[in-house]
Amino acid sequence: MRRTCLCAAAVSAAVLSVVLPATATPSGQPDATTSAAQSGTARPFERLIVGYKPGTAEASSDSAAADDARAKGKTLNRRMSTGAAVVDLGGKTTSADSVIQAFKNDPDVAYVEPDLLMQPFADPNDTEYSRQWDLFEATAGMNVPGAWSSSTGTGVTVAVIDTGYVAHSDVAPNVVAGYDFVSDAARARDGGGRDDNPADAGDWMKRGDCGTDLLGNPIPAQDQDSSWHGTHVAGTIAAATNNSKGIAGIAYNAKIQPLRVLAQCGGATSDIADAINWASGGTVSGVPANATPARVINMSLGGQAACSSTYQNAINAAVSRGTTVVVAAGNSNADVANFTPANCNNVITVAALGREGNKAFYSNYGAKIDVAAPGGETRRGTDTPGTITTPQNGIWSTLNNGATTPGAENYEPYQGTSMAAPHIAGLAALVKAKDASLTPAQIETLIKNNTRPIPGTCNSCGTGLADAAKTVAAVGTTPPGGALENTADVTIVDRGTVSSTIAVTASGNASAALKVGVDIKHTYRGDLVIDLVAPDGTAYRVKNSSTSDSADDVLATYTVNASSEVAAGTWTLRVQDVYSGDTGYIDSWNLTL
Repeated sequence: MRRTCLCAAAVSAAVLSVVLPATATPSGQPDATTSAAQSGTARPFERLIVGYKPGTAEASSDSAAADDARAKGKTLNRRMSTGAAVVDLGGKTTSADSVIQAFKNDPDVAYVEPDLLMQPFADPNDTEYSRQWDLFEATAGMNVPGAWSSSTGTGVTVAVIDTGYVAHSDVAPNVVAGYDFVSDAARARDGGGRDDNPADAGDWMKRGDCGTDLLGNPIPAQDQDSSWHGTHVAGTIAAATNNSKGIAGIAYNAKIQPLRVLAQCGGATSDIADAINWASGGTVSGVPANATPARVINMSLGGQAACSSTYQNAINAAVSRGTTVVVAAGNSNADVANFTPANCNNVITVAALGREGNKAFYSNYGAKIDVAAPGGETRRGTDTPGTITTPQNGIWSTLNNGATTPGAENYEPYQGTSMAAPHIAGLAALVKAKDASLTPAQIETLIKNNTRPIPGTCNSCGTGLADAAKTVAAVGTTPPGGALENTADVTIVDRGTVSSTIAVTASGNASAALKVGVDIKHTYRGDLVIDLVAPDGTAYRVKNSSTSDSADDVLATYTVNASSEVAAGTWTLRVQDVYSGDTGYIDSWNLTL
């Protein structure tokens, strides 16, 4: 029997974090350095660099330099572009004093020094950095320090669509003008509706402030203090770094654009959609133009519903302007397909891992997850409810200690997919800063293609754990295996035909064993006919329809003999839905020529 779709009604967006405050205890960190060596023989080395005086035989003759090395019991490795000789020691050592002295005693030698291994050090001196396991720990950290030698986010603005921004000295240097999009003055708590001040006035609520649920239970069930959620998110993305205080931001030279959409009881879809449009450079009636459009948007918010046209249209418009949209998956330990805007197309949807590398107990999961990132996982004491027993396993970031209205700035650990998403937003900023020409689809592909395996258990958590150093290093290189990928989601309409393209610049002809990898999410894959269309218009059928194939999704790699086709040009994946009753979307596809 054919199935029909049951769609949930839209609901107001709510913050997707679990608030877990704890007291921060500063600990010192060493000053930043760009060299792995602090002294000449402090680190292992296996070669020497020997510079010979001009006019000597060794300075111009490789055989003479080889003879000189041999006389000292070593071998010549190669000649450098500077003219110096590289000499092999025969193995790693931390001391080669006798050999070094032998070269120094040679009247033909101008200098001799260890060929030290240099590493891209950028470890910051921020006092809370040691708590940021999510950045550097080998198990479930995101390998962020290894990316900093290549990119720190310079020139990229990241819009944080959230509760706004409460003043914090560790974020302030990177904040640019934002906007308050909360149109409901009664919920805003700042004395009015929309204005150019995105300051977080507090989202505290008394029990029942937001009405009741379908069973008559009060919302919220108990009093809640202000979360200062947007400031915590902003700190993870771009807190000031190497300023001898607080935490290190992932893209610490990027700019934060705070956009306030969440206030008492959450935020309205209409306000959030306007913020998405404005952040990416679009026009919103009654709101001045955005002088610094964001190239990355972070949305750590959502609600249980299908993706609405309102959200999808705003997201599509932002992506078309070149803005990458990152969304938290949600904290209900359920299939993300039922939570929006995480279930919309053209976004990077992020699941959360705990410090041990497992799916965080709260994190949503499912086929719509693109990637996983650290979100933290803490526990509360049984004897003293409300007391956090493992604050060290949360995500530490910038906050405020005010229970309702702003108080003093501080740093506290939170957990949630709200904390995971800004890790990916920060990474997207690093990638964009390294190559400003990259499209949102290309940035998503780079992040997804360069994950590493999740160290623990996390089923349906995307391609893996994001790896910042690996991703940034891959910018400007060919994807693994020479595969070209398109990750821009394309909705497959009922009984319609859609297409997705990949531009190829390779020379020569395609392979006789061309590979087409297809990832299509669909509720009745037997409805689908799939063709690969070559640049000259030749269509290769890779999948026919089948009324008996009622399974979900198409996840397959097809081989196509396209050896007669010129590789260069636009290749198209064409998908036809030939029966009614079910829909889906092209999640991604790739081409290996």
